[in-house]
Amino acid sequence: MDMFQDNGLSAPDRLDPDLHLRDDLNMDSLMLAELTVRVESEFSVDIFEDGLVETIGDVVKKIEGHQQS
Repeated sequence: MDMFQDNGLSAPDRLDPDLHLRDDLNMDSLMLAELTVRVESEFSVDIFEDGLVETIGDVVKKIEGHQQS
């Protein structure tokens, strides 16, 4: 959740899979880029490789899909 605090935003109390990255979490393009770098560094997967991800659930599916392959 450092990413939210680093950008002057309050971190959500919980990350529901249906939360939209832009609409609900107020993530801008720079924050999405930072999310991509962090996920790629931690899980070795580019979450935007196959197109846009819009929700927390989309991010989780990309990570889980990569780990299963």
